Amino acid sequence: QVTCIEVVEAYVERIKEVNPLINAVVKDRFEEALQEAQQVDKLLSEGPGDDCLEEKFPLLGVPITVKEAFSLYGMPNTSGLVNRRNVIATSDATVVSRLKQAGAIPLGVTNCSELCMWYESSNRVYGRTNNPYDLQRIVGGSSGGEGSVLAAACSVVGVGSDIGGSIRMPAFFNGVFGHKPTTGVVPNDGQFPNAHGVRTSYLCTGPMCRYAEDLEPVLRVMAGPGVSKLKLNEKVSLEKIKFHCMDHDGGSIFVSPVDKEILQAQKKVVEHLESDLGVRVQRVAIHKMKYSFQIWSAMMSSKDSEGQEAQRFTDLLGDHGKPVWPLWELMKWLVGMSSHTLPAIALGLTEKLVNLNLSGKAKLVSMGKSLQEEMEALLGPDGVLLYPSHPTIAPKHHSPICMPFNFAYTAIFNVLGLPVTQCPLGLGSEGLPLGIQLVAAAYNDHLTLAVARYLEKAFGGWVLPGKV
Repeated sequence: QVTCIEVVEAYVERIKEVNPLINAVVKDRFEEALQEAQQVDKLLSEGPGDDCLEEKFPLLGVPITVKEAFSLYGMPNTSGLVNRRNVIATSDATVVSRLKQAGAIPLGVTNCSELCMWYESSNRVYGRTNNPYDLQRIVGGSSGGEGSVLAAACSVVGVGSDIGGSIRMPAFFNGVFGHKPTTGVVPNDGQFPNAHGVRTSYLCTGPMCRYAEDLEPVLRVMAGPGVSKLKLNEKVSLEKIKFHCMDHDGGSIFVSPVDKEILQAQKKVVEHLESDLGVRVQRVAIHKMKYSFQIWSAMMSSKDSEGQEAQRFTDLLGDHGKPVWPLWELMKWLVGMSSHTLPAIALGLTEKLVNLNLSGKAKLVSMGKSLQEEMEALLGPDGVLLYPSHPTIAPKHHSPICMPFNFAYTAIFNVLGLPVTQCPLGLGSEGLPLGIQLVAAAYNDHLTLAVARYLEKAFGGWVLPGKV
């Protein structure tokens, strides 16, 4: 009904309208995108039958945005690091290349946290990204620019990555869908920083979308040949899913208690599943989840099977240049002279502490392995766990520094390697998004995606900011 150029022009105009407020798109490629849209229209006017095109180009003409940490040819690839500000990508990351080959049209790259290791998307290269529902609130990190740009209706699909919740937290704070696939299915190549050593088992690349139905087709394209490991062609009978529910992590001393509104939203999901599907949602209390933050930290800094040490964050901060001394950077930061953000400096200072107690670390790694077995046994081939996406709704800017470990609610599933879909559940009393995590056993992504589609119909999914 509309031409591709009309679609791309509409999104370009929308970005121009709202980006001055949210600062999500940090570099655009509007001219190239419009040229690519013209080529799509030309192809459609003279090309073969629709079915043939749909098979070859499943995302033909779909406007997308890409997290700046991924290489997108001709675009910056700094990951918010000042000493990379002149780095321009000379190729495409694997997933970006696959999306382009499927016909998608990138509009530009979006903001992230410095080196993708914090849950507020702010850095010294591009500044801070704001939440479209309340500009005084954070967008989450590290794929925060994607969460913000999607929520503000500036893009259809976003490319995100997630090693501690970097897809799911922004999706939650901005009221959109985000999927962290089963580990090892979607390639991580072409992003900076990339994972090394043991962390290659924890980093995941995945789709972020306004609509649940878009997650699966985008995941198929991103996964490429790896998609055969997932069961996306299997029909899901929701009535046969064994649902489990856990309201909170059991009371970790490092993490905020779960907000009442988030608990209330989860309770409504349970009630709806039980009344509408006739299922019984089993309440569970998994004791080891209380140690989510400690387990994630220990496993992230452990050696891989070949004895290779995890890459140090301070080495990444230096980006192959001079080593960064966190204490010196803190002194410089206090007088406004550091080119790094406070969270990055703090992470550099704390990473040494993790390795001080080696026997305690080994126990936590062992606890993580045992928790993984417990989760796989609980979920099995047909189980889905309902779990909060974060203990609080989108906090105000800078406040994450006072509650730095709240990302443990998402991070634990990275080290467990499980697929998770963050699903929006409308807005709370302050007009801010609510949501829930849907977790399944490894390679059962089809279950969480099916439940997300169901909950979108029941709870309304994404809500346009400013509508209420």
